[in-house]
Amino acid sequence: MKRWIPWMAAAIVVVLVGAGGWRAMAARQAQQKALSEAATQRADAPLQLAADEVLAVQKRSLSLGVPVSGSLRAVDSAMVKARVGGELQGLTVREGDSIKAGQEVARIDPTEARARLRQAQQQADAAKSQVDINQRQFANNRALVDQGFISATALVTSQASLDAAQSTYQAAVAAADVARKALEDTVLKSPISGLVAQRLAQPGERVAIDTRIIEVVDLSRLELEALLSPSDSVAVRVGQKALLTIEGASAPVSATVVRINPSAQVASRTVPVYLRVDQSRAEAPLRQGLFVQGTLDTGHADVLTVPLDAVRTDKPAPYLQTIQDGRIAYVQVKTGTRAVINGQTTVAVEGVPAGTPVVAGRIGQLREGTAVAGGLTGAAVARSAPVVPAASRAAP
Repeated sequence: MKRWIPWMAAAIVVVLVGAGGWRAMAARQAQQKALSEAATQRADAPLQLAADEVLAVQKRSLSLGVPVSGSLRAVDSAMVKARVGGELQGLTVREGDSIKAGQEVARIDPTEARARLRQAQQQADAAKSQVDINQRQFANNRALVDQGFISATALVTSQASLDAAQSTYQAAVAAADVARKALEDTVLKSPISGLVAQRLAQPGERVAIDTRIIEVVDLSRLELEALLSPSDSVAVRVGQKALLTIEGASAPVSATVVRINPSAQVASRTVPVYLRVDQSRAEAPLRQGLFVQGTLDTGHADVLTVPLDAVRTDKPAPYLQTIQDGRIAYVQVKTGTRAVINGQTTVAVEGVPAGTPVVAGRIGQLREGTAVAGGLTGAAVARSAPVVPAASRAAP
């Protein structure tokens, strides 16, 4: 009778454990279902965006610009060099001194040049005397030939001697002219009016031919030599304007393209473009060697634009986070001209139509396919904007 009691107790324990396990499993399944439903509700809930967090792709008329930079240089400058060798004398001008065209700035000791001129002149005088002697001899021989006292051969010989004497005299006169020119070259004069930029020799120094003495620059006309890439140089034309920022000057200075080099430089493949700087509009007198940079206006173009920070570059190609059918969609774009509008940098884009809603850059990256609500309304479409200056042609 008592043998069935343990079996009964074991069965009751098994039933109780199974019931408890079933209730725990049912409770866990209910909890998981509730969590899944809550997650689904959260996933289906759209991300609310404020009106200023979504913007539209707008069409604007931008001023196309090419960045230029470099150092100013004088259009007219001259290097005064020694044309003859000798001791340098009378050099009194220094850097910053003003001089006039044709003004004597220094001399080379003329003692040797004067002696050579006297020697050449005396040789010319001697040759002239020999010409006179041969001239008289030729006249006498011609008279004797006419009278039959001498043969015609003697007259031919006399003519040859006269011709040789005349050639010797002409050579002596040319040598005297060369010596006279060398004496004149001992006086060094400035070929242009301007200011002394460099003094490269000292009085009393013995200089050789072509030794540089002083450099003179005329600051009334300054220009900038800008080296442009081949793609940028295609849009540049003579007469186009540029605004240049000068070191130390608060206001920009205007410049005009006056020349374009027809050849690209061999090493860098860049094209030199020369801009004449308007000296009269500068706050202070400009100087040669000042570094300037600015933008050359090359025309206008109607382009689609977005704020630069809205273009994301964390992928191989730049893209915009657009809103399509209430969800985030990535659209690859090609960037172009940049411009600063009301303190905000704007960039031209290709690959999206005008009026496309785009998430502002300050929102950060959103997962593609995320549901969104609010933000840009249908009335916020692209509008034409006034012409604005471009800051650069370079794409990000």
